[in-house]
Amino acid sequence: MASLDRVKVLVLGDSGVGKSSLVHLLCQNQVLGNPSWTVGCSVDVRVHDYKEGTPEEKTYYIELWDVGGSVGSASSVKSTRAVFYNSVNGIILVHDLTNKKSSQNLYRWSLEALNRDLVPTGVLVTNGDYDREQFADNQIPLLVIGTKLDQIHETKRHEVLTRTAFLAEDFNAEEINLDCTNPRYLAAGSSNAVKLSRFFDKVIEKRYFLREGNQIPGLPDRKRFGGGTLKSLHYD
Repeated sequence: MASLDRVKVLVLGDSGVGKSSLVHLLCQNQVLGNPSWTVGCSVDVRVHDYKEGTPEEKTYYIELWDVGGSVGSASSVKSTRAVFYNSVNGIILVHDLTNKKSSQNLYRWSLEALNRDLVPTGVLVTNGDYDREQFADNQIPLLVIGTKLDQIHETKRHEVLTRTAFLAEDFNAEEINLDCTNPRYLAAGSSNAVKLSRFFDKVIEKRYFLREGNQIPGLPDRKRFGGGTLKSLHYD
């Protein structure tokens, strides 16, 4: 298993949205009992079967890099985080469905990771009026995941999911909404599991088949970066 090819996927979003719980669920297929704040970056690994059930099926490691901190951090903190953004093959953007600000901040997170210093016009608006041109040349596969679906009353879910639906459209990404404390949301064969598998397949294709041996255009490799803390790296 140690010789498997691998891809690197960032998991970005505000503190408290449930990134660590999500990564644990994706990699261990278990609920994280006592989640804690991520300091620096925590890395876990998921084993994924590319094009499962076809003649092209092959097993890969998916490294999920859970990046801690706040999108509004000082420039020195952002410089420190830059070390984690090297050679990225995919990005999962995570927001809390009960927190509008965490949804709006996904634009800032994505721009920071894509090494652009522009302030997106859509960050502070609530009507979906967003300049998509800022991501027009992005070739990094993106996936938007909304957490804490269980905390939204059934009568309010349609309203909330309608409000957040524009995120996936803006990022040209698929959307998954779930409760990280309930594994059934990612059960095999479910629509969420299919979307997740399709995203990982796309990441692998971009890395190994479309640009063999080269980094994807749109996310230049960074030569200068500050120090950082890599909290954990697990290969189970």
